[in-house]
Amino acid sequence: MVRTSIFKKPVTDRRRVSFTNIEGDEQADPRVHGGINKAVYSYDTSHYEYWKNILQRDDWSYGLFGENLTTEGLMDDEVRIGNIYKLGTAKLQAIQPRFPCVKINVRFGLPNMIERFINEERNGIYFKVIEEGDVQVNDAIDLIEESPYKVTIQDFVECYYSKGENKFILKKILAIPFLPEGKRQAFESFL
Repeated sequence: MVRTSIFKKPVTDRRRVSFTNIEGDEQADPRVHGGINKAVYSYDTSHYEYWKNILQRDDWSYGLFGENLTTEGLMDDEVRIGNIYKLGTAKLQAIQPRFPCVKINVRFGLPNMIERFINEERNGIYFKVIEEGDVQVNDAIDLIEESPYKVTIQDFVECYYSKGENKFILKKILAIPFLPEGKRQAFESFL
């Protein structure tokens, strides 16, 4: 038996966003999910449209990828690590992409979904909550501070999966002072 909280379903009422979570959301293993640097996991609707062309399934309800925030217009290749957004009354900072665990296989009922997810490089974004607040469906997501670090979520993913092949990007990533420690150690090992 696998303990997981990846089975999410959409909600429409206003929810509190705390420094570690969104109200009503759960993580089965807080050692690797949720917490300060993974409080909000967003997955963009454009990723859903992409996957619909690849996977045959009937259920495409939001939350399918385990996200606790489904967005429109937050593209991995545009969002910079460190960008700050206002969503509802909360402020969120893009911190890192999501790197999936085997539980995505369970969610999709496919033994190779993790490999497919990795190969397609449509990871989504983990946000750190820098100001708690409330969010609701259809709240605007506004960029209020662009990051000085010119590293997108996609750059981060590509550099991670290539084990730092692009040394220019690798050095830019390592220059980010708020890079989560586990990821910093991984990137340092690529030098």
